[in-house]
Amino acid sequence: MEYKALIAGLGNPGPEYAKTRHNIGFMTVDALAEIAASRKSMRYKKMDISGDFELFSISLAGTNVLVTKPLTYMNLSGKAVAAICGKFSIPVTDVYVIHDELDLPCGRMKFKKGGGNNGHRGLESIQGKMESPNFFRIRIGIGRPEFSAQVKDYVLEEFNPAELEIAGEMSAAAIKGLNLNFRRGQGPATQFMNSFVPDVIETEL
Repeated sequence: MEYKALIAGLGNPGPEYAKTRHNIGFMTVDALAEIAASRKSMRYKKMDISGDFELFSISLAGTNVLVTKPLTYMNLSGKAVAAICGKFSIPVTDVYVIHDELDLPCGRMKFKKGGGNNGHRGLESIQGKMESPNFFRIRIGIGRPEFSAQVKDYVLEEFNPAELEIAGEMSAAAIKGLNLNFRRGQGPATQFMNSFVPDVIETEL
């Protein structure tokens, strides 16, 4: 079977990292797997391929795509992405990476192709292994701590209950945005994701 794209959610493996801010990519992929497994039309299939990753295939808006969680820890994410792309002949321009973004507040996201990595070690690893920055990024905001020296600890802290509720809405919106992208193109997907505001925040406004 030919696969048209690879969706990679970034995070760190292990239960101690499961609900941390750095793992919003893993959380989104887990949510996508749960939806796909419950819908016959999405043809969910867990791929039995050895490597430092979890991998499954789905039909998203009628498009056959692969979805992965690299299990190499964040700063080596590119190893898994490059291995999968090499095996299935997926070009860097058809890679979609879901990751946490310090420069966006919690409850906002941006969809873009290419650009800088803003010091994100997972993105740097993917760019290095794929030898190009020209992959799609779904940047899900987690906000910044007050001082830059706090960043390392901040991203590895668990979401607080309010943030966790927002994170769940952001994951669902990212999945809807990906569906829009494969159904109608990058423009509508960008418009939807870049303007999305979670219900829990809208209620407070």
